[in-house]
Amino acid sequence: MSTLLTNLENGIFTITINRPDKLNALNAAVFVDLNNALDEVYSNDAIKSAIITGAGPKAFVAGADISEFNQLSKADAMMLSKAGQDTFFKIENSPKPIIACVNGFALGGGCELAMSCHFRIASENAKFGQPEVNLGIIPGYGGTQRLVQLIGKGRALELLMSAGMIDGTTALSYGLVNYVVATDQLLIKAIEILSIINSKAPIAVAKCIDAANAVFDESKDGYETEIKGFADSFDTEDRVEGTTAFLEKRKATFRGK
Repeated sequence: MSTLLTNLENGIFTITINRPDKLNALNAAVFVDLNNALDEVYSNDAIKSAIITGAGPKAFVAGADISEFNQLSKADAMMLSKAGQDTFFKIENSPKPIIACVNGFALGGGCELAMSCHFRIASENAKFGQPEVNLGIIPGYGGTQRLVQLIGKGRALELLMSAGMIDGTTALSYGLVNYVVATDQLLIKAIEILSIINSKAPIAVAKCIDAANAVFDESKDGYETEIKGFADSFDTEDRVEGTTAFLEKRKATFRGK
């Protein structure tokens, strides 16, 4: 993949958007590569979880590649928005946890990419924002929806309409990120968390993601999704192993079956 670097170690698949000279801006090639990497996350049994980050110290992803915009018609813009949303839905609905490690700028499409991940860890130099109104447009990859979900309508609308940026400390206080750490600790913290998650029952982890996502999906009843997830996970070898290990006072060994 020409725009990404990938690495698989101890079940954790790290996806690095590698366009540091363009502040890792999202263009058509990045979306092609990102979709291919996500297909690998879904299909490769050796991958238990994933990290998405950006190359270099300046940016996670500083936005979309605006140079591609001027040739677009209204119909093209609708297709671009739909394609971006579909990619980010693939992240959000991944049955395997995907964490965003946000180093530097996460603006526009970069903020939307980070928000589509299951949660976010920020470095001390992280900056978040949706500056699309500066270009006379609005976010198109789910930013208006996920920002409201994550930080509330009032704060989200202020950021959306003012094109303001917030730092990592503010993002932490808003609930946009789970942790703020030193830049050199960013991946270390993510790996620490994912190593814990990877030791749990994979089917149960996937059902947690599905049930939590159902809170914001009007087509689903979240409580019914929980009931089904509970029953489905109950009927697994991992549930037998987990309950047996608990009663025998030993550590469970889960196999995702």
